[in-house]
Amino acid sequence: MSEQEKNSQKTKFQSFQEKTHEIIFEADTYYGKLFDVVLLIMILSSVLVVMMDSVPRLHDKYGIILYRIEWFFTILFSVEYIMRLLAVHKPIHYARSFFGIVDILSVLPTFLSLFITGTQVLVVIRALRLMRIFRIMGLYRFVNDSSKILSALRSSSRKIIVFLTFILLVVTILGTMLYLLESSINEGFNSIPKSVYWAIVTVTTVGYGDIAPVTGTGQFLAALAMILGYAVIAVPTGIISTEMFRENKNLKQSQTSCPNCGCEGHYRSAVHCYKCGSPLH
Repeated sequence: MSEQEKNSQKTKFQSFQEKTHEIIFEADTYYGKLFDVVLLIMILSSVLVVMMDSVPRLHDKYGIILYRIEWFFTILFSVEYIMRLLAVHKPIHYARSFFGIVDILSVLPTFLSLFITGTQVLVVIRALRLMRIFRIMGLYRFVNDSSKILSALRSSSRKIIVFLTFILLVVTILGTMLYLLESSINEGFNSIPKSVYWAIVTVTTVGYGDIAPVTGTGQFLAALAMILGYAVIAVPTGIISTEMFRENKNLKQSQTSCPNCGCEGHYRSAVHCYKCGSPLH
């Protein structure tokens, strides 16, 4: 094959990539919106099929039909996933992205059901793909907010881990103390693990009420645990709120998708992809 023919084939493939990328990843074009709307309808339909198949009466009557429909959707989504990989210059970047992982997880359960019984119900993971509706409807401000929350969680993770470690120590101490006070007269506190379970339920303000102290000292400690429960809610909230305030920027996100890795959620003023660094245009 001559060099000219190789260049011609390369140009054709690049043209195919650009057109495919525009349809599959870009939501601000007519065909891009049409593709995403059809895709969402297919996702909703596939999730509905899985739900219907879980109803014994419908499964007994239409099980074979629903099974075939499910395989139709699985093959369709598998082809769509392959097309997404072909539409970007670096498929591995898209495969490792959030939507890339969700896409592959949405088709794997059906294939695994050939070897492991019962895994086909996991295809409800496809419901996560409905998050693409934010891109279609231009609601990127919500995606922007979610990215800020995730960024704030990452920034405050060390502080939250330290706080949770402290809470675990506190509930362990409380549970042990309640075991010493209540075990002889209260069957609910018949072991330290069960007493720690009570402490966790009390401190987190869940309060199942299945176990309760009866001694005066035990009730006093329970009251302290209840008051401590407010800190369990307030402290992490304050930590995350502070980080969110730092992350907050008065910049809006566009619907531009990186042609290299397929990553979305770039700022309108962005020139390069924030993940792989490739030019956006």
